[in-house]
Amino acid sequence: MPRFSVIVPAYEVQAYLSECLDSVLSQSYADLELIAVDDGSPDACGTIIDEYAGRDARVRPLHLTANQGLGPARNAGMAGATGDYLLFLDGDDTLTPHTLRAVADRISQTGDPDVLVFDYARTYGDGREVRNREAARLAERGAAPFRLVERPGLLRVLMVAWNKAYRRDFVEHGELVFPPGYYEDTPWTFPVLMSADTIATLDRVCVHYRQRHTGSILRTTSDRHFDVLDQYERVFAYVDARPELDCWRPDLFNKMVEHYATVFSRPDRLPRRSRPRFLRRARAHYRRYRVPAPRPSRRARVRHALVRFGLHRTYRTLLLVSAVRRRTRACAADRVRALRAAALRLHYRVQLRLPLREDDAVFADSGGTGGDPAALAAALHRHAPHISTAWIAHPGQSCPGGTRPLRPGSAACWSALARSKYLISNGVFAPGVRKRPGQVFLQTGDTAPRTAPPGTGTAPETRAHHPAPWDYALSPGPHTAPPAERTHPDPCTTLVYGRPRNDVLQRATPADVTRLRTALGIPEGTIAILYAPARRDHPYTRRPVLDLERLARELGPRFVVLVRAGRAPVLWRREIPGVLDVSAHPSAAELCLASDALLTDGAPLMFDYAGLDRPIVVHAGDGFPDAPGEVARGEDEVIGLFVSGRWRDPGTAGPRAAFRERFCPLDDGRAAERIVRHVMLGRADGLPEVIPVVDRRPVPSAAARALAPPVPVPEPSGPVTDGR
Repeated sequence: MPRFSVIVPAYEVQAYLSECLDSVLSQSYADLELIAVDDGSPDACGTIIDEYAGRDARVRPLHLTANQGLGPARNAGMAGATGDYLLFLDGDDTLTPHTLRAVADRISQTGDPDVLVFDYARTYGDGREVRNREAARLAERGAAPFRLVERPGLLRVLMVAWNKAYRRDFVEHGELVFPPGYYEDTPWTFPVLMSADTIATLDRVCVHYRQRHTGSILRTTSDRHFDVLDQYERVFAYVDARPELDCWRPDLFNKMVEHYATVFSRPDRLPRRSRPRFLRRARAHYRRYRVPAPRPSRRARVRHALVRFGLHRTYRTLLLVSAVRRRTRACAADRVRALRAAALRLHYRVQLRLPLREDDAVFADSGGTGGDPAALAAALHRHAPHISTAWIAHPGQSCPGGTRPLRPGSAACWSALARSKYLISNGVFAPGVRKRPGQVFLQTGDTAPRTAPPGTGTAPETRAHHPAPWDYALSPGPHTAPPAERTHPDPCTTLVYGRPRNDVLQRATPADVTRLRTALGIPEGTIAILYAPARRDHPYTRRPVLDLERLARELGPRFVVLVRAGRAPVLWRREIPGVLDVSAHPSAAELCLASDALLTDGAPLMFDYAGLDRPIVVHAGDGFPDAPGEVARGEDEVIGLFVSGRWRDPGTAGPRAAFRERFCPLDDGRAAERIVRHVMLGRADGLPEVIPVVDRRPVPSAAARALAPPVPVPEPSGPVTDGR
């Protein structure tokens, strides 16, 4: 008997069905049966299901002779299910990786509850993912399992069947089935939650809910939307037969009114000729099921008035007035923004005619992590303290110590951009920034666009975007100097001096490592693995390449995993024992110093981390040539490397040294000093010599210090006395 029965009805979803079935069969938890129901689909859904059944014995195909609808198709799948728990998944949606393992673990932790509610995210064709707005109601804090009366807020979570796992014995004992028609989830989910003796939650995105432009039931205009009225009749009939559920009547009544108003107000659901008839039936339900309840909110009162009195013309008038009001406010805001932008453009032009401030420097960091601009600002304070520094701080960014904050788009910001001699950034400043005679533009990124892209949002719009004539661009080493020179305009000089952001990695002390580990909450005596997967620009490619829960469980209490996800493919956002989410930490260098090893799939952080001469494990399914350490081709190999201790095998020192020689030849801790002396102090000759890689002694990790052999104590040269 399998642990899970996953039931997938399919009707006219041939374009999405394979992805749906793959998301189930590729789960890391394999104790499942997949019941795929061909609901008389006229397209190739039946053929696709049979092909999967021929390849995988866990797939059980079921073909209905005619289309019966989503509810009856699910019932047909339930009739043949043998799993301990039932899960439903629509044929155009997908499970996220490792979902079933997470669900199985949570079920075991909470004592096999009747229902487990988990989270979902809407996915769009342009790659966007939007998590459920009610996700906070799925928090795992507090007692578990519980009854609905203890957490009634769960009724605010989307009332669908596919965001829950159901114990099959509970479903069969309660004789719970799906009704025919549209909105079949309504008379299923309300009875399920109200009658369950034990409920638990899982704060994890387990389902990707595809938002389709066409083909969706809810986007089809027809009289079938009258089915919502029949479904609520079934819900209240269920409550009528069970007096112990009377306490839920006010909540059901309010949900009914809200649902009816939504169906009526959406222009793509009811045909115009059917709207008065729908409202008459809704008004009859209002009078039949109304119960004393707390006074609803102002917005809800408008919806109650619509359904109670059938004031559809008044309701449409109110909607029109509200839309006009919003449009008027938007137009007024647009005019204010336009006037402000014009005033800022005039202010900037005036500032361009005022004298340059020879001892002023402005820094900007488009990545929001400080990086090279922050390292250069710190070097300026040490080696050129007469130069005053300012930092363009976007919302959520903090300023490095000793710099004056500037709000993007403010008059003070434009004054600084117009009059400061030195402008340093790893991106672009703003559309409309001009380079005046005497100004020095320094680009710290490996590559930079020649022109400022429109719409960066940090300055008033201009009709033409002037080129960014950088005077200097930084390159971390000879291996990137030629591409950098091709990227920048001809007058630009490439400074091959190393990465300023990595200076701190060479200057840090053991006391710094201890302080950082304490601040991050790393338990003393544990081995800290910094897991930094590569960034994925397109959201549909974001897939968790490692099961963090399993990784932490298999490694045990000797290890702690620091996860630096950012925009990388990690969809988990909850507490896991042995895992610390450090994605929001502002300094990547501090995370590197606090860790004992790096685990990555080839992220750029690997090139910075190599300068520390600490173990690196590369998780790459297709291999990784010239890797700076051990290469794991799968999750099991990753776990095996750390459990066995091979992650710090002495044999990896050679490849790591070769990698450092190739990619970190200039990262000796004085890159920022060389740049400041060259650019700001005008001393291109006599710069600090580069310390060879073999002569560098970066601070060892906490684990390396703990495993280092003790320093031998020399024998005394004189006679030994008894101390008396």
